[in-house]
Amino acid sequence: MISSAEESLATHHYFDREFDSAAVKLLPNEYYVTAADMVLSTVLGSCVAACVRDSVAGVGGMNHFMLPDDGSNGGSAAASASMRYGAYAMEMLLNELFKAGARRERLEAKVFGGGAVLANMTMLNIGDRNADFVLRYLQLEQVRVAAQDLRGELPRRVSYFPRSGKVMVRKLHRINDAAQVRRDEQQLVQTLAQQPIRNKVELFDTPVRKKTAQQGS
Repeated sequence: MISSAEESLATHHYFDREFDSAAVKLLPNEYYVTAADMVLSTVLGSCVAACVRDSVAGVGGMNHFMLPDDGSNGGSAAASASMRYGAYAMEMLLNELFKAGARRERLEAKVFGGGAVLANMTMLNIGDRNADFVLRYLQLEQVRVAAQDLRGELPRRVSYFPRSGKVMVRKLHRINDAAQVRRDEQQLVQTLAQQPIRNKVELFDTPVRKKTAQQGS
């Protein structure tokens, strides 16, 4: 039986000539965690990608989710355990980092996406909801946000280097570059007919909640 982690793992490996590096391309609803010196790449419209690493453990990763998991209706385990929802995608990423030796107090996050690349996406507010969700989630889980590039009207190509923590963000102005993103956004609008389902996944490294959150350096 294939686990949720295996089903959601990005598998598109390639060589990135621009960065002269081994690379993995993440599609929507995927994640990847690595200790290798490589680049993780994805393209975002209203979706959000979180890039998280522990520089001491030498491990980092990225995810790509489509919607915040802010619904309250119940549902089957199969339906709720979906990487398209931010709550599950974030917990999946953090759990895999913890398995690889990361420690919560050393985690550094950089978050991207949440744009409104279609006219009707502004009205539906998907990008803003995703952006608000990921910042709120990381604050709750006491993960320091070192950088962010959220919202706006243009799609983004994000290239993340987990070993160094470096991120290259390119806004996609050309019609050809953004065409696939716009098609994906149209499909995303259709998924909103389904009520997001709240899913609970226990983290392997559950923090002790404090009344006053400490800010990272």
